[in-house]
Amino acid sequence: MRDPRAATNPMFGPNRFKLGVFSANCDGGLTMSLAPERWRATWDDIVAMCQLADTAGMEFILPVAKWRGYQGQANVYGKSYETLTHSAAIGALTRRICVFATIHVPLVTPAFAAKALATIDHVTHGRAGLNIVCGWNQEEFDLHGVTIVQDTRYDHGLEWWHIWSKLLEGGPEFDWQGRFFTLRRLHTDPVSVQRPRPMVMAAGFSPRGRDFAAQAADALFTTMTDLDQAPGLLDTVGQYTARYHRTLPVYAMAHVVCRPSRQEAEDFFYYFAEEMADEAGQQYYRRQRGVTVGTGTATVARPLINRFTRATGKPLHGAYPGAYPFVGTPDDIAQEMARMSAVGLAGAAVAFVDYLQEIPFFIQEVMPRLARLGLRQPGLPESTT
Repeated sequence: MRDPRAATNPMFGPNRFKLGVFSANCDGGLTMSLAPERWRATWDDIVAMCQLADTAGMEFILPVAKWRGYQGQANVYGKSYETLTHSAAIGALTRRICVFATIHVPLVTPAFAAKALATIDHVTHGRAGLNIVCGWNQEEFDLHGVTIVQDTRYDHGLEWWHIWSKLLEGGPEFDWQGRFFTLRRLHTDPVSVQRPRPMVMAAGFSPRGRDFAAQAADALFTTMTDLDQAPGLLDTVGQYTARYHRTLPVYAMAHVVCRPSRQEAEDFFYYFAEEMADEAGQQYYRRQRGVTVGTGTATVARPLINRFTRATGKPLHGAYPGAYPFVGTPDDIAQEMARMSAVGLAGAAVAFVDYLQEIPFFIQEVMPRLARLGLRQPGLPESTT
């Protein structure tokens, strides 16, 4: 049965391999590097890049909610735009693309979030999305005087989601007495344009995170660094969703370096990710979070390596941990995305060292190749020139 949200939200549209732009609301984007070319996240550049993605027919903009940077010399993410206001503004300046707002549920009440998402959904005529995050970096929450309880954060998030969803369904006022919330006379008006609610994306890496996504999300956003990880990852996600008689499309986080020649792309990747790596920022990230990779039904600790780290023996710390490296010519990248689709991934949220400078080449060269491979509809909605 066709989801009624497909009428307005391209995340429910026909393209087999969907594409989004990730983390462009933050300086550095997805690049832990001192390279002077890295993204500075000025507002006018963000708008111009999002409009290019919108005109080209990409499906979504996925911002990151950050309150503190990753320290180090570059302090990546030290500057960022808040995502509810960011997505309302970007939504008003675009025509087709889905605009996600990323919300840390310990910081925002379900009623506030319901009102805010409904507002964005009306601004965009049904293109809003919620990226629901339960929190992991306590130093960011110290800024708000909020403590993350690691053992119960997903239980709290699931109760939050139930309240938020019920509010957006509409209907009479209701009270809520739960484990984490005691609320009275809950109601919101207007409700969302999308029925029964806007699309929900959730990041799922740990077993509990994936179980949460299996219940609350319409799509899972996760990390992988090699294509051979995908079958085990998808099998694990399928096991979780089967418990709730659901299926869930899975999206990869990716970093794109696309150049006319493979050597040029690989040289630039090595330059920003190894020669100009912000080692101190990378160390901060690892201290705060740790790094694990899901394999099969278990989560095993191991470095987040990819084919470039194996080939060079270098750590390539300037590449964000867990980001899939699309590095090569337009043919290389289109074929790699085709392989992703063939194993069952629904799409990718991509980042660039400099989004505005690099996305036109990706749009002009990679996206038509994806159409010829049958992964996307041919042609662009409008001219991108």
